[in-house]
Amino acid sequence: MNYNKIKVHIADDHKILIDGVIALLNTEDDIEVEGFSLTGRQVVNWSSKNTADVLVLDINMPEMDGIEVLKTFKKRNTNIKTIILSSLSDPKLVQEMIALGANGFVDKSRANEQIIDAIKVVHNGIQYISEDIKVKLLDLYASDAKDEDEPEFLHGDLTEREIAVLKLIAKEKSSNEIAEKLNVSIKTVETYRSNLYKKLKVKNVVGLAMYAVRNKIV
Repeated sequence: MNYNKIKVHIADDHKILIDGVIALLNTEDDIEVEGFSLTGRQVVNWSSKNTADVLVLDINMPEMDGIEVLKTFKKRNTNIKTIILSSLSDPKLVQEMIALGANGFVDKSRANEQIIDAIKVVHNGIQYISEDIKVKLLDLYASDAKDEDEPEFLHGDLTEREIAVLKLIAKEKSSNEIAEKLNVSIKTVETYRSNLYKKLKVKNVVGLAMYAVRNKIV
């Protein structure tokens, strides 16, 4: 059967963890490991000559940490979907990594059960954040919103269809599922999603979900 495998590069300073992740990924027919890096500098050097569909990146690494790696990618316009694998699940740190372009966040303690799903989800263009981290992020967004004390955006400015899409996004439905449910194309769903980001001035799915919860849309 001829199909494209998801190519994955792994960056972590613990070889034992890399070996564990590689062994896990090798059980999947549609994932192929494209090498590994043991330092942030190695990842950056590797990325200047090679590419992969998904990068699994640790935050704490010698020479350059994960944050510096993402900043370098941003400067160089290196386009690689990145999943942060870390034992530090502080929501402010997660927020910073997402702002720098990370597409997913998995706690190291849950890597065995979540990394394969995370790679497939992120490869399909959807953000992946572990449930426990998502809860902390929602709490952070809620407290930030209270601190800012801004006038609430009126969702009267959203169209009925945008509200329908927002409800489904908040219920963690994928673009495929939303398209099927609303009987529209995936491209149309992505247009609604993009409009929602602009109108609600949020950058990611968690921001949309938080808005929906705060405004009792779900």
